[in-house]
Amino acid sequence: MDFKAAARVDVKTKNLAKRIKPGEIAVIDHADLDQVSADSLIKAKVRLIINASPSVTGRYPNPGPIYLLQEGIPILDNVGKDLFQKIREGDMLEIKGNQILKGDTLLGEGQLLELEVLLKNLRKLRHNLAAELDKFLHNTLEYAVKEKDLILGTLKMPETRIKFEGKPVVVVVRGQNYREDLTIVKSYIDDVNPVLIGVDGGADALLEFGFLPDIIIGDMDSVTDAALKSGAEIIVHAYTDGRAPGLARVEKLNQPSKIFPAPGTSEDIALLLAYEKGADLIVAVGTHSNMVDFLEKGRAGMGSTFLVRLKVGSILVDARGVSKIYQGRIKLRYLFQIAVAGILTIVIVLSQLSWSRDLFRTFWLQLKIWLSLD
Repeated sequence: MDFKAAARVDVKTKNLAKRIKPGEIAVIDHADLDQVSADSLIKAKVRLIINASPSVTGRYPNPGPIYLLQEGIPILDNVGKDLFQKIREGDMLEIKGNQILKGDTLLGEGQLLELEVLLKNLRKLRHNLAAELDKFLHNTLEYAVKEKDLILGTLKMPETRIKFEGKPVVVVVRGQNYREDLTIVKSYIDDVNPVLIGVDGGADALLEFGFLPDIIIGDMDSVTDAALKSGAEIIVHAYTDGRAPGLARVEKLNQPSKIFPAPGTSEDIALLLAYEKGADLIVAVGTHSNMVDFLEKGRAGMGSTFLVRLKVGSILVDARGVSKIYQGRIKLRYLFQIAVAGILTIVIVLSQLSWSRDLFRTFWLQLKIWLSLD
């Protein structure tokens, strides 16, 4: 491997993915690179990823690096954090094998990850999750006790101009495979016109599919300005003490908003809001629901999610992964069966009409003449 390209540098992968151009080098510092971040880099069509930290630490089976390698994007791994002192945004870098050069200066070296090795290690990690699961379970139960107000009815819901009572609601989070799952759910949205809630970047996911979010809820760290200006009702997720770091950004854009102080994640309170406001069905797209999801987000437990799903579970349909089991492709034999059924229906209906019986009789006599049948 030997090439030159401009570098984009950021310790936060999601920020870098918004501004990097196709063919450029992504310089990040992202231990245990997660799938959502990997998807954003794939969509950006980066040429190479230089990671200051190990993309796979071995704590749990994170699939992000595998997705990147399968898409043909190489990863120069575990280069070291001092690289950020040597590279500036837009620098032209030369990659020679596992070496990083700027002009004639060697900036650092890393390990080029190999797909087969990662796949083998991933299988091993899946069999060695017991210790991590034990810690995660302990933390989940501990957080659940602290965050029990989420389901005990003591949390005050913000007033909304959108009416939920008796309506279906679709909550979209920009999680794993959200594009594929939203593609499947799109026809449902078109048919029933549900209330649409975008959780942070989930609002941009809705816009990407041609839908306007009714409500945007979250800490506003990953949603775009365009989404915030789309006319949606904005609810800023705040800490339980009332601090709302995301409020300043919304105010800077001169957008009205409400504050929702609550423990847990933004997607948890989105589900809870829909439930408490009287939704008759909640469809969740891209939400986080398992240990790997939460470890990828840097959370050591899922107490609030456990509690919220206990409460809203009776009306919750989790659409995550639906694209894996339903591809939406119609097989030719199904089309043939539909066509035959339609033709038979027409024949049966026409056979009950006197004029059509005469027409069929005439047609049959003419056919016999043509084929010389007696």
